[in-house]
Amino acid sequence: MKQIKPPFTKETAEAKVQAAEDAWNSKNPERVSMAYTIDSNWRNRDEFFTGRAAIAEFLSDKWDNELHYKLKKYLWSFTDNRISVRFEYEWQNGLTGQWHRTHGNEHWQFDNEGLMEIRDMSANDTEIEESQRKFK
Repeated sequence: MKQIKPPFTKETAEAKVQAAEDAWNSKNPERVSMAYTIDSNWRNRDEFFTGRAAIAEFLSDKWDNELHYKLKKYLWSFTDNRISVRFEYEWQNGLTGQWHRTHGNEHWQFDNEGLMEIRDMSANDTEIEESQRKFK
């Protein structure tokens, strides 16, 4: 697939967000990690780390515990090389069986080739019943 590069337009920003949603819903850590620069800087809630290998390791651990993961991302705003999204995802805790819906925001910055060099994410989790799921 051809890489979507900055500067972004509304159409390319929307396409970038959809591509990210599709990749994350694949639950394939290696596939997802390839959208980031080799030395990409991440903040994910209270965790900070750098690089594709750390990203892939984080995602592998995440999806080992967050079963039935289903994500929806929504474009919030964009500039030449930055995109902000809000997101929701649902998952079942692999240890307890409890269902959750996570709500959050991400701010992304891209290099000239369209790879994400900075990802800053904030989120909170709400316990839900399986019958309350929106994404199946």
